[in-house]
Amino acid sequence: MKESWSAFDTFEPHFRPLVVIELAKDTKEETKEWLTQRIEDKKKNGGAQLLVKPLAKEDGGKIDGNENIYLVGASYLRLLLGAETVGLVKECNDNSMRTFTYSSRKTFKDFAEDNHNFLTMSECQYIIKHELENLRAKDEKMIPGYPQAKLYPGKSIVRRLLTNGILIQFFPLHDKEELKKLRHIWYSRVKISFQPLDEIRCYFGETIALYFGFLEYFTFALVPMALIGIPYYVFAWEDYDKYVMFASFNLLWSTVILEIWKRCCARMTYRWGTLLMKRQFEEPRPGFHGALGINPVTGKEEPVYSSIKKQLRIYLVSLPFVCLCLYLSLYVMMIYFDMEQLALDYHEENETSFSNLMLFVPSIIYAVVIEIMNRIYRYAAEFLTSWENHRLESSHQNHLILKVLVFNFLNCFASLFYIAFVLFDMKLLRQSLATLLITSQILNQFAEALFPYWLQKRHNKKIKKRMCASKMDSDLSLFEQINMEKEMGTYLGTFDDYLELFLQFGYVSLFSCVYPLAAVFAVLNNITETYSDALKMCKIFKRPFSEPTANIGVWQLAFETMSVISVVTNCALIGMSSQVNAIFPESKTDLILIVVLVEHILLAMKFVMAFLIPDKPRDIQIKLARLEFESLEALKRQQIKLAAESLKDETHEGKKRI
Repeated sequence: MKESWSAFDTFEPHFRPLVVIELAKDTKEETKEWLTQRIEDKKKNGGAQLLVKPLAKEDGGKIDGNENIYLVGASYLRLLLGAETVGLVKECNDNSMRTFTYSSRKTFKDFAEDNHNFLTMSECQYIIKHELENLRAKDEKMIPGYPQAKLYPGKSIVRRLLTNGILIQFFPLHDKEELKKLRHIWYSRVKISFQPLDEIRCYFGETIALYFGFLEYFTFALVPMALIGIPYYVFAWEDYDKYVMFASFNLLWSTVILEIWKRCCARMTYRWGTLLMKRQFEEPRPGFHGALGINPVTGKEEPVYSSIKKQLRIYLVSLPFVCLCLYLSLYVMMIYFDMEQLALDYHEENETSFSNLMLFVPSIIYAVVIEIMNRIYRYAAEFLTSWENHRLESSHQNHLILKVLVFNFLNCFASLFYIAFVLFDMKLLRQSLATLLITSQILNQFAEALFPYWLQKRHNKKIKKRMCASKMDSDLSLFEQINMEKEMGTYLGTFDDYLELFLQFGYVSLFSCVYPLAAVFAVLNNITETYSDALKMCKIFKRPFSEPTANIGVWQLAFETMSVISVVTNCALIGMSSQVNAIFPESKTDLILIVVLVEHILLAMKFVMAFLIPDKPRDIQIKLARLEFESLEALKRQQIKLAAESLKDETHEGKKRI
């Protein structure tokens, strides 16, 4: 049973800053006073009951440009009550995982009234973020000082401040000592070992840790393909007819690794507690707009937007635009094949080392163009998805991912399908696959880590000169640390990271049988990707808020869809091989029918395998079932107790009347 907030005094004598709030420079004083008052107010008065104070130097002074920066913290008691509110799951003394409640706090492992490390810093920051985002208007009709910023009962104050440009950003602070320890065990030394996923989870949260867990798992899953690919390259490099066995192994590999991952993911997220967390009711996303109306589910007043208008925007604008972009991608692909033909003609006329080198130029140019088109299209897809005005963040993300995946798939793989199944040129397919894979990996490493790191170092030098600070790794005052971090870039989530792995999985699973070294280069890239992504998280971007999650979400479906396509592709490649064609020298119709039959059988086996292999290990299933049983029993006992109390009251009232 939840405790009443009015029973607690959440004052904390020692203030520990956890979250930074930056307001616009021209924010009015009455707005600042109103916002800080609402943050500090008790829950019963509609406040967040948090601690907040303006940023100041150690001597108490202020510097121009920092008057609008505030630090937010909370007492230990307030954080414990917040942990119950958000439904955090922690380990109990009997080694089971249970939803934390303040009343039963002493049954949880490592809990003590004076142990402020019971909740990780990322969990504390997640609780504060939840409380700030759920700070809602009461009777206010507008933001004080801004008549145009309308409010209505139940509207999220923070979201209104963001959409009106009054609140610039709010972000969690880095813990310098913990970050230093994490960097040391994570990427400061080049070594072959498992990643410290539990430490990453404690510092950055489950979403980031799950991405690095998937990256590590996928890298190890690529090793068998790489080990088979090396001798295949050495002994059968120019003999493209010997790829049947490799393609057959590819079929099994692409299915099994995804099924095993789901089990690994379940085990990890159970240990972290997020597998048990209940999904909360989703609020409208910050960018959603519309006329005020009543939500039929909650009965609250909130913006309402016609679903018909949204569907018209999707099917009459977004869909035609996506189709136009797909056509443009195919048009660029045909230009690439014209360039390939020109390079081939030049090589046949000259046959020099230079002309041999020129054969790779069209593929390199095309790979660069693909990356540029992917990034331009990404911005267009984000604009369109925002314009469609989806109410929920999950719906917004799903539509964005669908747009981006469809375009990226066609843009990256259309040329390979054309070469394989229209031109039937296995040598050109191998050359194009190798060039596209290696070039895209180099460009991604440069764009995602090296270039931002160089920019960040330049920017840090300017800040250090301006503030007369010491080196980045030396001890910085809190004042200097906040000014350094607020200028860092914002980490926009794992979307691009998963997209890169998705495309890499496509290159390996679809056509690696004709270029066996694809898995080798993928392994090498992922090893460097681990270090560059770790560097990116620790040194380049602001610390992201922890986001509890139980799986990799819609990306699991995306990878499984790619594995289905890989079954069809590899069956077609096997059907084109000379070994299989030799079995049916006269009747191509029989060959096609046999290939289609085998492909359907393999797909059926794939789906049967997915059904037979449980998504959760047996011991995890038993633990989850036991928790569900105990929850139902506790609910029954509570209902019986309430019924008994009600009967007792009725009996007492009856005796009074007699």
